[in-house]
Amino acid sequence: MTSPGDVVAPPQADRSSVKRALARVGRGARRVAEALATPLLPEDFIDLVDPLRSGADLRGRVVAVTPETPTATTILIRPGRGWRGHRPGQYTRIGLDVDGVRHWRAYSITSPVGAETISITVRAIPDGKVSNHVRHGLRPGTVLMLDQATGDFVLPDPAPDRVLFLTAGSGITPVMGMLRNDPLPRDVVVVHSAPTSGDMLFRRDLTALAAQGRISLVTRFTATDGILPVTALDGVVPDWRDRDVWVGGPTGLLDDAEAHWAAAGLSGRLHTERFRPRIHAVGDGGEVTFTGAGVTVAADAATTLLDAGEDAGVLMPSGCRMGICFNCVLPLTDGSVRDLRTGEVTTANPEDPVLVQTCVSAAAGPCHLRV
Repeated sequence: MTSPGDVVAPPQADRSSVKRALARVGRGARRVAEALATPLLPEDFIDLVDPLRSGADLRGRVVAVTPETPTATTILIRPGRGWRGHRPGQYTRIGLDVDGVRHWRAYSITSPVGAETISITVRAIPDGKVSNHVRHGLRPGTVLMLDQATGDFVLPDPAPDRVLFLTAGSGITPVMGMLRNDPLPRDVVVVHSAPTSGDMLFRRDLTALAAQGRISLVTRFTATDGILPVTALDGVVPDWRDRDVWVGGPTGLLDDAEAHWAAAGLSGRLHTERFRPRIHAVGDGGEVTFTGAGVTVAADAATTLLDAGEDAGVLMPSGCRMGICFNCVLPLTDGSVRDLRTGEVTTANPEDPVLVQTCVSAAAGPCHLRV
């Protein structure tokens, strides 16, 4: 018996159920709070309920975030129902909301084909907004945007018998996507450079494949051994001329490889992949092009993109003056804009458009908006 003032603790199983329910509520509340701080389109509110549904813009849910090296992180993603799969070596673009701005980045897929999840590996770079967010702030359960897999940096079907993979740094990621799928070519040589053994991506995987006799692995640690010039390949892979080669890594390596294979008359055997970021001049004000309307106007650094468009007769979406936020969001498809509240500059390329609020952003050099 208990008196009216007694407190009765629930059974352990009930307490566990309550904790799980509260955790689910907390996660949902965090998603809503994050959404309210991010530029949203009307359909985004529906997607908060079922973001991976059929017919929605393609998204994926982060299943796991695993440190790969001190500066690299592997993300395991469960794609939504519209995902069409990938070929080994292809890449996908992910869209992450960081500080209220959606950023798109391209990453090679490193997982086997046909699985329920895909993986990408992201190396943090100095001042990299997305890569450092992945390293320090990304959590399982996060929903991110996805593009369908694409890219021609793949093995043909059937694959050649003798293959050379020449890689450095993060250039190993698409190759790892190929090496994790069967069947492999009969004779595979991997020549990979990294600053140190601790910085080497997929060191355990590559070492295991070599121990199984599935690949021949040559490593070069540039902090102690220096960079391996492509002109020194004769001493490492004497039969490189007889192999089809896939090269991935920094621009310098790709440039050197293209020149070296061209000089040998073997450009047809060479395969490279480049992600070409564009460098924009950032200034105060600039020409704003509203691509759908076919209008270009000059705007100073104090004029919002919304005002610049309306002054030029462009029908600009907006609910700001009625107290409805984020109705003015448009894709910045090229160029740079400055947030008039914070001074932060956001830059986009045609391959990586970014959603911006036109009511609080001004031109920071030439820029293009899709409206």
